[in-house]
Amino acid sequence: MSTYFPKEGDIVRKWFVVDASGLVLGRLASRVARILIGKENPQYTPFIDTGDHVVVINAEKIKITGMKTDQKMYHHYTGYPGGIRSEEMKKRLVRKPELIIEDAVSRMLPKNKLGKQMFTKLKVYRGDKHPHEAQKPVAKVFA
Repeated sequence: MSTYFPKEGDIVRKWFVVDASGLVLGRLASRVARILIGKENPQYTPFIDTGDHVVVINAEKIKITGMKTDQKMYHHYTGYPGGIRSEEMKKRLVRKPELIIEDAVSRMLPKNKLGKQMFTKLKVYRGDKHPHEAQKPVAKVFA
């Protein structure tokens, strides 16, 4: 007996649309990360990217629980001395809400080349319009 491993040509990737309006950020991110990793797929293999594509719409309408909007800070380093840049969550939610969802999902993916490849299958948009109608995405509802 030998274990079946899917080849790159055997993997059929589906497209899903997730409406983020009214969903809690962390729960949404963990469910989207599960789809990107491929754990919802019967062909799941830990060292092969078997995940599907996910399009998240209405990024500005996510729900954030607790005091996170006032207290949570996002930091990044520019690479220069003294180049740490910080931004509050409520300011980022107004300026670029897509980054909040992308950050949350990317931190739930593996921290290696495979995780970077999985992350490329995530598309996040503000509003309910997206340019992926040609792929015929199926609506995925998280209750």
